[in-house]
Amino acid sequence: MPKSVAELEREARRLPIRDRALLAQQLIASIDPGEDIDAEAAWLEEAERRYQAYRQGMLVAKPAEQVFREAKARLK
Repeated sequence: MPKSVAELEREARRLPIRDRALLAQQLIASIDPGEDIDAEAAWLEEAERRYQAYRQGMLVAKPAEQVFREAKARLK
């Protein structure tokens, strides 16, 4: 007879932390089996486009601290 989810969880919690992390990663991967390859390619293209615009002086960089401060303010 298969073990219940509660039994499996109890057993998993006894594993060393690295093994628990690996198990969690593998379980999540079994639910969401793949990356969106199209999205990854689109982000790489966008990153390259922005980098080239920055190198050509078309974009001005901001310090990371300012970027994070502005992002946190928007989330409030």
